[in-house]
Amino acid sequence: MSAKVFIDGEAGTTGLQIRQRLEGRPDIALLSIDPEHRKDRTARAEIMNLADAVILCLPDDAAREAVTLVTNPATRIIDASTAHRVFPGWAYGFAELDAGQRAKIAGATRIANPGCYATGAIALIRPLVDAGLLPADWPLFVNGISGYSGGGKGLIAEFEQQTPPPGSHDAFRPYGLTLAHKHLPEIVRYGAIAEAPIFTPSVGRFAQGMIIELPLHLARLPAKPKAEDLTAAYEKHYAGERFIEVLGVEDAAAVQKARAGAAGFHALIDPENLNDTNRLRIMVFGNEANGQGLALALLDNLGKGASGAAVQNLNLSLGLEEASGLE
Repeated sequence: MSAKVFIDGEAGTTGLQIRQRLEGRPDIALLSIDPEHRKDRTARAEIMNLADAVILCLPDDAAREAVTLVTNPATRIIDASTAHRVFPGWAYGFAELDAGQRAKIAGATRIANPGCYATGAIALIRPLVDAGLLPADWPLFVNGISGYSGGGKGLIAEFEQQTPPPGSHDAFRPYGLTLAHKHLPEIVRYGAIAEAPIFTPSVGRFAQGMIIELPLHLARLPAKPKAEDLTAAYEKHYAGERFIEVLGVEDAAAVQKARAGAAGFHALIDPENLNDTNRLRIMVFGNEANGQGLALALLDNLGKGASGAAVQNLNLSLGLEEASGLE
């Protein structure tokens, strides 16, 4: 029997991609509401409580309100907003976080989808903390660049509008200059660190994809690890994971030596390289002479950073094949 799934906010960027990943699956029956009733609380509540699972693709306040409409204890909710990521009683929807996270997701009726930047940052930070290579109270810096689709319809329209009134023309735009990005609380909690890193996000003139960077003074860390030690920690942490790949030391060294613009160089660290997938790639670069290292995560901000993760969490929550609709 097919599981009944309702996407609240299916007309948005993330909602549309989730729907595309679920359409045609024999194990999923998508429920839809008349567009005229999308803001009707009674109509939404009725369809939500009929569903086996509801995926919220809404702004934070609207997501909080939507949760109050669900009174059926059997209905599972997956929230793609920021509203419940560090909220008590909600499972964090990053299945690869640690050995026990899948079970937490599978057993929860309330699941918070991670933020896109947070997915990359936590994927880089948590394994190093767990391995004892990175003290929980170590001062951290995290850099990131994302495609403009992460900013929603408004930013998409601004970057893509070519006729008067003209859209933007900048190729690169730093933002989050208050140093209080909304993904920081989840990075702290699920990265298992004591304080928020200095996080410098930016948006580039490309639609999808993102890169997160974690620079480290390896020689100053208590364990004095080398780049290969970080790689080994990632390989151990993500061993057997189908959606997270860790490039080996040799691959990273080849990228370092490649001439800028060379095919191999471009493919492996091109932020668009994993678009339309649920994959995340990790690689570590180092300079032993100056004791520095750089861990890098690459993913699709609309894939593993949003819709792909939501479908992965839905599959786990409903007891379906985890990779269904994702490969």
